[in-house]
Amino acid sequence: MDAGASEKRTRPNLASVAALAGVSPSTASLAFSGAGPVSDATRAKVLAAAEQLNYGGPDPRAQSLRRGRSGIVGVVMEDRLREAFRDPMNIAMLDGLADALGTAGLGLLLLTEPGSGGPELSVAPMDAVVLVGCSTQLDRSVTMLRQRGIPVVAIEAERMPDVLAIDLDNRDATARAARHLRDLGHDRVALVTLPLEGGHDRGRITDERVAASTAFTSTERIRGARDVYPRIGGVVAAGSSVEEGLIAGRELLGTEDRPTAIIAQSDLLALGVVRAAEERGIRVPEDLSVVGFDGVRIEGAVPYELTTLVQPAVEKGRAAGEAIVDLLAGGSPESRAFTSELRIGNTTARADS
Repeated sequence: MDAGASEKRTRPNLASVAALAGVSPSTASLAFSGAGPVSDATRAKVLAAAEQLNYGGPDPRAQSLRRGRSGIVGVVMEDRLREAFRDPMNIAMLDGLADALGTAGLGLLLLTEPGSGGPELSVAPMDAVVLVGCSTQLDRSVTMLRQRGIPVVAIEAERMPDVLAIDLDNRDATARAARHLRDLGHDRVALVTLPLEGGHDRGRITDERVAASTAFTSTERIRGARDVYPRIGGVVAAGSSVEEGLIAGRELLGTEDRPTAIIAQSDLLALGVVRAAEERGIRVPEDLSVVGFDGVRIEGAVPYELTTLVQPAVEKGRAAGEAIVDLLAGGSPESRAFTSELRIGNTTARADS
């Protein structure tokens, strides 16, 4: 007999622990789970027997089969995961999500959108799914998840049937920032946006490109700016980073009719725009006002304190996690909407200052 077969035959199991402790297997199981009426003395006896037999506890895979659940919540992100974790907003949101799910003993499985090389939504072992800032073309995937009986919660996504929404006021918040600039006398205002499609292509904002956009959050923020400046244009960045903001800022500030104000769709992009202005000797905020979105602390931003829209990223994640726990318990949670706050920093000033 080979060593592997011998190990499999002699490996301790719950029944052997129960026999050594002098209790039934069901009592031993409850002693391990802590989920039943087992006295402290009995639980101590079972754990002592397990230690003597070098038994680490019930196989979690077998537990999952008995419960009919995996204990896993899939989190589908639009960006490639390496890029997604460069954005502090994603990290803050995941912190809130993990905090809420952890209290229910649920773990996270990070996925990217279908077709991007990650595990397929149709086969990944999950009890529920959270969509984070995903494209407007996930109807087919959501339908498939619903057919599998998997609850779906969407954070900042287009409304879909049978999907619980955790919303952010992207459009209204951006409109508030735009009105702030209008009140300061700015009429030459440009945008630096987050990607508008899966390819993350840079380029100028055009009506055709906005109409074809599959990025819900980016599009909503453009609409908010256009509620105040109907013909506003600008540049699409390839991601949310200081480097991408620098590239976009160089393009916008390299013309004679450069804008006097720029609305960036993230604080990282906004700081990149500020760096581009510094390169050209353009003073912020005297010559150029810059507005961001998120409200994160960015290393190296001093002496600037961005005028920005502060969003409750941790709270969004926690709300999604609480909704998942409620759904898995058979509850009927309601969608929630969060509001961003305009925080005035030292990167905006009057157009004639």
